[in-house]
Amino acid sequence: MNALDTLLWVVAPYLALTVFVLGHVWRYRYDKFGWTTRSSQMYESRLLRIGSPLFHFGILVVLLGHVGGLVIPKTWTEAAGIGEEAYHLGAVVLGTIAGVCTIAGLAILIYRRRTVGPVFTATTRNDKLMYALLALTIVLGLAATLVANVLGGGYDYRTTVSPWFRSIFILQPEPALMARVPVLFQLHAASAMVLFAVWPFTRLVHMLTAPIGYLTRPYIVYRSRDAKTAGTRAPRPGWDPITRR
Repeated sequence: MNALDTLLWVVAPYLALTVFVLGHVWRYRYDKFGWTTRSSQMYESRLLRIGSPLFHFGILVVLLGHVGGLVIPKTWTEAAGIGEEAYHLGAVVLGTIAGVCTIAGLAILIYRRRTVGPVFTATTRNDKLMYALLALTIVLGLAATLVANVLGGGYDYRTTVSPWFRSIFILQPEPALMARVPVLFQLHAASAMVLFAVWPFTRLVHMLTAPIGYLTRPYIVYRSRDAKTAGTRAPRPGWDPITRR
């Protein structure tokens, strides 16, 4: 193990996690009104109706797959009766489908943002950086899966990448595990760390927000100002005169 491995697989992960956590705290404290996706549906909805579900459902499956592959040890799935071949086949097939859907949805959203004038005008530099990093991370992940498991002889990342990932959170980092993984997996992990570092400063913060308040807030009552439904008397501007009795 050399200094570069220590920098990439020990220093960089903790730096990215620190920026991720503190960045969200700072963003929530000083930019609550900016904690939003800045929806552009009012500008264009046809492409959004196609690209948004493809991307969001695809990325959800991808995230769940990463949680299962990185967090859950291999011994646990084997104890549950899921053999290596069955797990490998399911992960590759489902992961590939989800990855293709995610990339297709993201491509449509980027195309929409670039070609629809009002949407492009509302796009900030942070948005462009976020889209580039997100696309790079997803493409590298899908490429690593296809090259290693479809074009190659297969690679079990749960014996290297997964233990390294868990070692970071138990404060016993093992960079030597990442030093011998295929390059595409290394690039995917490195791009993910950069993405997580810039996450708090982009619109991706909305993924960490659950609309729990909607369950307890009171109903919003809307009252019509139309003369036909407001009553027998049409509304008049100004104050009604006060009569003395």
